[in-house]
Order: sequence, then structure tokens, then C-alpha cells
Amino acid sequence: MSELSDLDLDAGFATRAIRTGHRRTPEGEHSEPVFATSSFVFQSAAEAAARFAGDLEGNIYSRFTNPTVRAFEERLASLEGGDCCVATASGMAAILATCMGLLKAGDRILSSRSLFGSTTMLFNKYLARFGIETHYVPLSDLDAWEAAIDARTRLLFCETPSNPLTEMVDLRRLAEIAHRRGCLLVVDNCFCTPALQRPLELGADIVIHSATKYLDGQGRCVGGAVVGDRKQVGEEVYGVLRTAGPTMSPFNAWVFLKGLETLELRMLAHSGAAAQLAEWLLTLPAVERVFYPGLAGHPQHALVGDQQRTGGGIVAFQVRGGQDAAWRVVDATRMISITANLGDAKTTITHPATTTHGRLTPEDRAKAGISDGLLRVAVGLEDVQDIQKDLARGLSAL
Repeated sequence: MSELSDLDLDAGFATRAIRTGHRRTPEGEHSEPVFATSSFVFQSAAEAAARFAGDLEGNIYSRFTNPTVRAFEERLASLEGGDCCVATASGMAAILATCMGLLKAGDRILSSRSLFGSTTMLFNKYLARFGIETHYVPLSDLDAWEAAIDARTRLLFCETPSNPLTEMVDLRRLAEIAHRRGCLLVVDNCFCTPALQRPLELGADIVIHSATKYLDGQGRCVGGAVVGDRKQVGEEVYGVLRTAGPTMSPFNAWVFLKGLETLELRMLAHSGAAAQLAEWLLTLPAVERVFYPGLAGHPQHALVGDQQRTGGGIVAFQVRGGQDAAWRVVDATRMISITANLGDAKTTITHPATTTHGRLTPEDRAKAGISDGLLRVAVGLEDVQDIQKDLARGLSAL
């Protein structure tokens, strides 16, 4: 049985992040094993038939049943407060599986304008081909959300905080709007993770993760997850995974299990360092604006402490001089990694307008507030003074 039984659901976050989901085998292993197998053996033809029919629980094929992947799913579902979780091959696969499982031609997505660039491309270019329309509104404007819902709107989608401007929305109020109008609320919780924010407790129906980011924590593997109830996620989204196969590998699931063990410690450390870096950036004349929820001047700062435990580990800032100046800052770094990934122990920096949001049209980037002078820093676990020193090489020269 699992190390934590149903009687232990009131265990603390850190305890569940370490103990949930592991069912020891007869070998008595202490660490979770990696079940590196494509298929599983049945005791009889009748048992095989019963498992395939769903009459008997058990492993069938690692595309949709694997003990290591299941351990990760159970652990993340516990941390998010969901009934179940479906692990996927990537964060984008998690979003795609959710949309394919819950939407049909003629349905409409109402989404925040502040999104990861690939999510926007998925909605605009690919889902649109199958008759699913997406309309966009400003993330924090609740009146705009309410006004834009129509009879075809099935799903509200948002990131909070958003990528890369760390804009936030009041999830309780947005959930009330969604449910009053008969819609589902889907929240991408990549930036906060359940260590800092639990959207399901605030009224959301489904939580999306790119496990690649903070859930891993060291930039080792690609994966995603969908957390929610047993009907929408456990049947509909799972059905897409079982049939279409955007599957998480057992090894990656094992890495994410190890990442979850230190998630709370890391997220608090990332957040503390990010807050220090944001305050420092405010003092520099080359910096026009700093975007960080923990700053008193952030438009939604009041939500920090209410729905978020801290400001998180992402800091964005705009430099004077546009793209040329932004690139000079990036190229002057010696320690910080120039990469579009985030959630790593290593601090990373990217220029969103030409990387994560580079496939958007200039008009869409402008609507989303992605200026040519904007930089995004995912603050790692190095000494904050060394991160500042590295950024100062470029900023002091502007």
C-alpha cells in the first residue's frame, strides 16, 4: 500500500510531497522504483480481458498505466488538492489533452491575453482548425471576462501569475464568474506550483502544469500534468491520453517525484531571492519598469498573501533602449544561463519578444505587453549578490 493511507490525508504539505504515492514492492525498496517496461503480464486470458474492459484495476500498457507515473500523479494530485491527475509528455501536451478531452467543434475558449507564446499558438493556429474559437481578454479585468462569455463559451483559461509579466487575477472571483455562466475554469499553475498557490481550493476546476519547470527543479526532464476531478480529468482527459498517447515516460516521472520532495523548500528560496532582485532592479536608472508580484507597486500586489503564499521566483523588467539594449544585457552575462526554460536551480534569462513569444505577431505581442526591451529572469538558487553582479555587467553599461 501507499506510505500514506487515506487516514493520512491531513498530513502536512512537505510530508505528502515526500511520502504520497509510493507502494513498496516485495523487494522492500526505500526510494521509488522506475518501472522501465512497456507492457505488463497477466495471469490469464480472463484477467487480461477484465483489465482491458475496465472491470479489474491494474497495469496494462505504459502508454496509460505505469506504477512510477501513477506515483507522480497521486503525489501531485494530493499537493494540489485534486481527486486525480493525468501526467503527460509536456506542459503543452497537458493543455492539448485538456482541450481535446473537454471541447468539441463550435465550442469557444475565453483566455487571458497574457499567455505563454506556445499556448497562444496552440489556440490560434491548431485548435482553430478544428472549429474551436478562442477569444482573449485582459487577465485582471474581471468585467471583461464576464462581458466576453457567450452561449458557446465552454472553458476559461488563464495563467496567474502570467508569463512573463507576472500579472495576476483574483481566482475566487473569476471562478464565480465561470461557474455562474456554466463554464469551466482552467488555471496554469506553472509559476507558483502548489507550494505557493492552490487554484482548486480557490474555485478552479482544473490545474495545468509544465512539470518541466519547478516540479523538476533542475532542468532535467520534460513533462506535464492535469489535475482535477474524476469525471473531467479522470475520464475525459485520461481518455485522450490512453488513445492518443502524449505519455510521460517512467524515468521522467521518477525525476519529478524526486523534485516534488524538495518543492516547498525550493519555491520559498526562489521567491526570497526574486524579491531581493526585484527591489535591487528598482534602483537602477537603466531599468524602466520591474514586474514582480511581491513589489508594493505591482497592480495585483494585494493578491499576494491572499491567494499566493509569496511573489514567486520570476522577475521581468524593461530596460531603456529596446531590443538592442536588452540583448546587450543578455550578452554581457557570464554566469546566468541564456535559455528560455525556467524553474531551474540555475538562474536563467531570456528576451521574450524574440524567444518564448517570438512566433506571435507584433500586434499580438503589443496587446500582451511584450515590449522589445523586456527581459525575464527566472531566479535560481545561487547567491543573490552573484546574480546581481552578473546582471550589472550589462545594465551598468546602458
